[in-house]
Amino acid sequence: MSLYFLCGTQDTEKCWGKLHCGCMKPKHQAGCDKIRGRIIPVITSSMKNFTKTFYLFLLVILTSGAFAQTLDTATKNKRILNAEFNDIYTQNLKPAIFGNEYGGPNKTLLTSDLVANFVLVNSPKLPFFLVATPEINIRLFAAFGSPVKSPSYMPGLVVYFRANKDVYHPKFFSVAYNHHSNGIEGPTANPNGTINVDSGKFTTNFYTFLYHIGTRTDKEDVIINNYKSAGLELHAALIRLGYAHVLEGKYGWVRMRGNWLYTLAKKYTDAIDPGKKDFDDWMHFQLDFEYIMDKDNNYLFTDYKKRLNISLKYYYQLPFMQNVSLMAGGGYRGQDEYNIYFQDSYAYATIGLVAGLSFDYHKKGTARN
Repeated sequence: MSLYFLCGTQDTEKCWGKLHCGCMKPKHQAGCDKIRGRIIPVITSSMKNFTKTFYLFLLVILTSGAFAQTLDTATKNKRILNAEFNDIYTQNLKPAIFGNEYGGPNKTLLTSDLVANFVLVNSPKLPFFLVATPEINIRLFAAFGSPVKSPSYMPGLVVYFRANKDVYHPKFFSVAYNHHSNGIEGPTANPNGTINVDSGKFTTNFYTFLYHIGTRTDKEDVIINNYKSAGLELHAALIRLGYAHVLEGKYGWVRMRGNWLYTLAKKYTDAIDPGKKDFDDWMHFQLDFEYIMDKDNNYLFTDYKKRLNISLKYYYQLPFMQNVSLMAGGGYRGQDEYNIYFQDSYAYATIGLVAGLSFDYHKKGTARN
């Protein structure tokens, strides 16, 4: 409502211009004084409220800024932790092997486990690590024509995720899926019921669930990592999916699995900058075992000669080698993992070369000088 209307004058200029002291005309002075008495306290109160609101707004802004800073720090620490665990997962990836084995029932000129680790997810922003592994296991037999008979094709996918926040005592899980076949369509069994090792079809699909624990020890000249894992391998045949039916009762569908990995990274003088020290891979010890838990032909549960698979390998990396190590080891196969030859049981020795992502995880320049 207009002020000049309230004070009873149509002289807008005089009334508005003299709000602080009233209208020019004496007869309107009382009206203006009355309005002034009402308006001035309202304006004063409004200014006080505005001042309080302004300071409250500043306080909210400053508080929000401090909270955002805390949130950013927490996010940064989480991403650093994710990145460190991603390096740990990389150390535990399966390497590729190129060499030969001695002692098996079928002599070979070359054995090779070709493993290409395609890291699909390796981001500090995410709490998991995803890898695709198109693995192929081949044996070049010492026979006429040196044939590679029915390689084992084992493509797979594995995801890792952590169970704690301590990179010096890490705990984490891995879940993997693998298909295993030999690429042959012939009958798995001969007419007499024996397994057709020459042209028989072999196929199965399985899932592996492992729990991993580890420790890291930093010394002046050596970094030591020690990892252990245990879990189960379950085949889809348990729900009657994805397998050659002749294998039922003859092949292990439930297996207890475990692994021990002991690695040492040694301090070396940098070849380019003598004043700089780097930690690079030096030695690995790797133990793998599995035990068939379900029905396996008519073998007793305690018949380890038919149920136990175990191997121990030693890797040594020379300073001039990049991502490659010398390998020597041996083991025992109660049930041969080479597809259609699963009925073979034997002890063996192996030598060769090992390579993979797990031999390239110590970045240059990250060592303590």
